[in-house]
Amino acid sequence: MKRIILLLFFIVFNFSFSQKKELRKAQKLYDAGDFSGSEKILKDFQSLLENIDDKLKPNYNLLRGKIAKHNKQFNKAFDLLMPLKGVKSLEEDLERTLALLAADIVNSAIDDNSKGDFESSAEKLYLAYEVDKEQNVDYLYFAASSAVNAEQFEKSLEYYTLLKEINYTGVVTKYFVTEVDNGTETEVTKSEYDLYKKSKSYKDFREEKTESKFPEIVKNIALIYAQMGDDDKAMKAVQEARISSPNDINLILTEANIYIQLGEKVKFQELMNQAIAQDPNNPGLFYNLAVVTSDLGDKNSAREYYEKAIEIDPNYQNAYLNLVALILEGEQQIVEEMNSLGTSSKDNARYDMLKLEREKLYKECVPILKKLIDLEKNEDAIKTLMNIYGTLGNNEGFKKMKALISN
Repeated sequence: MKRIILLLFFIVFNFSFSQKKELRKAQKLYDAGDFSGSEKILKDFQSLLENIDDKLKPNYNLLRGKIAKHNKQFNKAFDLLMPLKGVKSLEEDLERTLALLAADIVNSAIDDNSKGDFESSAEKLYLAYEVDKEQNVDYLYFAASSAVNAEQFEKSLEYYTLLKEINYTGVVTKYFVTEVDNGTETEVTKSEYDLYKKSKSYKDFREEKTESKFPEIVKNIALIYAQMGDDDKAMKAVQEARISSPNDINLILTEANIYIQLGEKVKFQELMNQAIAQDPNNPGLFYNLAVVTSDLGDKNSAREYYEKAIEIDPNYQNAYLNLVALILEGEQQIVEEMNSLGTSSKDNARYDMLKLEREKLYKECVPILKKLIDLEKNEDAIKTLMNIYGTLGNNEGFKKMKALISN
């Protein structure tokens, strides 16, 4: 019986010794930079090492994780390394390895992003965040942005919502120093900043905090909800954002766009006026306000807004076309009344008066269309002006416009 127990002891001892021996060889090759050689040993002795002693298992998985990281098998490396957190004997080595893993993942995500593979980039950035959720929280923010670019709206919403829940701001402190010799201000690192303070070669030390990303995050949540057709949640999110940043023009426009989707044009009009107060030289704001104001029946104000858009940007083609269309809206009522008249002398006099009113509308449109055509040979503008010339009996103008279409 003693001989059997002793034999079993030697078998177990030899098995354990073989495990340690092969693991040590693999580790030495890895440390020497022979990653493929190290990986080969782990593969060749996989059956031996898979049942490795519990005391050796953390070292075995750490080495496997390092090799997976080297081979850019990031998910495998993550799965192998993360459970090792809390193993005291590996603490420093694991912390260093995980930091390198996160850096490799982010670099790979940047490559994906530059190639337009936003979906892969988002997945990797989120994985880098999961490596250390406290230190790498910025990567969650970038993962959300990449998911938007990939049109993975549910995924980006998940990331942005998580950022909102943890009150992520992304605020960082930047450090600036000015060289005494040439007066040039330069941004430096915190350590350089502290060092240069002791030097007489620098002056005007200053710190600057970046703006919080929190309003943008809530705004993006609103935009994504709107994109997904959930207007109620979108409105709730944007109103929350506006509490923290009431004068943010992008938030104002986001709320305005949601209202226009809901068909609430009056509220849209109010918000567009708020936006214009923030950015009075933006022709697009006046143009959009003109469109909705016209729909609400205030033609005079709409005309003023179109004209203001053109004043700010003389090349705004749609503003010219819409202004002409707005002016010509008055034609329909004139034509209907002309067609309803009889043949009495009174009716004939009224007809002649209406004809003059109609011609007046056309003549108002002529300089607007001519200016647009001078800017660019806009086919819609040319056809409209050609028809106007035809109605007014301007044969020379008609032929000129017809020639432009032919060319």
